[in-house]
Amino acid sequence: MTRILLYTTPYCGFCLAAKRLLGRRQLEFEEIDVESDDEKRAEMTARAGGLRTVPQIFIHGRHVGGYDELVAAERTGELEAWLAHEPPVAEVSEP
Repeated sequence: MTRILLYTTPYCGFCLAAKRLLGRRQLEFEEIDVESDDEKRAEMTARAGGLRTVPQIFIHGRHVGGYDELVAAERTGELEAWLAHEPPVAEVSEP
């Protein structure tokens, strides 16, 4: 299953556009609203290499960037490759 994570705010046009793009492709995603949650915004900023704008999008833990980067990845086919290559689940060894 593809794990897509979006950090957003409620009134962000680019956030809405990113959610529409993913919805058109029938992709499920988790959304974290950072508008009034300083801890989640700090988490987003750290994960996104210091970027504070929204949306910040992650696929399988890989930082995609914002809406513009999502659209560019869709146009080049890169998005499809990211969606298809879910990282392997770490195996837990028995003691």
